[in-house]
Amino acid sequence: MLKLETTLRDDKIFDSCSVFGMMNKAGKRFSGQDVIKATVNMQERTNGLGGGFAVYGLYPQFRDNFALHIMYLIKDAISPVEEFLKSNFKVILKEEIPTKPLSSITNPPLLWRYFLDVAEDKKDKEEDYVVEKVMTINTGFKGAFVFSSGKNMGVFKGVGLPKDIAKFFCLENYQGYLWLGHGRFPTNTPGWWGGAHPFNILDWSVIHNGELSSYGINVRCLTSYGYQSTLQTDTEVIAYAADLLMRKHKLPIELAAYVLAAPLWDEIERSNPAKRALLRTLRQVYGSLLLNGPFSVIIANRKVMIGLTDRIKLRPLTAGVKGETVYLSSEESAIHLVCNDLEKSWTLEAGKPVVARLEGKS
Repeated sequence: MLKLETTLRDDKIFDSCSVFGMMNKAGKRFSGQDVIKATVNMQERTNGLGGGFAVYGLYPQFRDNFALHIMYLIKDAISPVEEFLKSNFKVILKEEIPTKPLSSITNPPLLWRYFLDVAEDKKDKEEDYVVEKVMTINTGFKGAFVFSSGKNMGVFKGVGLPKDIAKFFCLENYQGYLWLGHGRFPTNTPGWWGGAHPFNILDWSVIHNGELSSYGINVRCLTSYGYQSTLQTDTEVIAYAADLLMRKHKLPIELAAYVLAAPLWDEIERSNPAKRALLRTLRQVYGSLLLNGPFSVIIANRKVMIGLTDRIKLRPLTAGVKGETVYLSSEESAIHLVCNDLEKSWTLEAGKPVVARLEGKS
């Protein structure tokens, strides 16, 4: 193939990473076959340094328990972490996460999951309690970190192509009503097991394509609220910001989007007086959580799947609908691959969220 000489630094990929989300709004569980297939179809967007999936509706038999997925980089970390869990939770079940050895997956960490209950006197603030304990593990125990901590959901991720990560974690054995899939092409942050997507805290999971030049100020803001960013990539802050804005501060999704992908000032000034006052207030209160830089993200919890791009749409994201099923994808072709008779498809507007809400039971 002829390669043209250029001074434009086109040797670096600025628009890679693949994101894909699929949700059945009625809460009907399905296998991840189509999500894996669609994510693999966008394999040119990844370089093998990260792949991962999030599954909701995964553990119906433990739907009321927090499911902590923990990576241990050293075996000696297991015992102190388990003692910590026993001291702070009722451990319902602990087990290794089933995996299948693959030649393409090298040096994986030890992977365990724990189903936990919170003491009665902590129930009224159990989510804040779990966040605090997750942050304690991730900052205070050498060689261990929690990468999934919600109820009736789980994250499975690592260093490898998405197709290999799916095989490694035996995802063919799981079902859920909402799946996220990600293929990573790290540019400015390391490709390692903890840095793969999705990123998670409680029920919130995030997959991301892009780069956040606002990472430093975002981290400082979130630290003031007790969130500790330890996984060496900018996407982690989006998960914590979603939890802060929509769970703790109870902002509606549309207002949270105005914080994360705030309109430009000239757009704010052109708004009607009521909206202008609202947007100004959000910028003044939450200016440090503005995500600056190119991005498209899919954010999910047990009740919603949200698609959002930056305010000038420098990263692609397409939505599609067929009956009860909603799709979000970096590429429309990946949606058509698994659903060739969409009722509707469209490209997201810059900074405007697309929201699919669960109508059935989670």
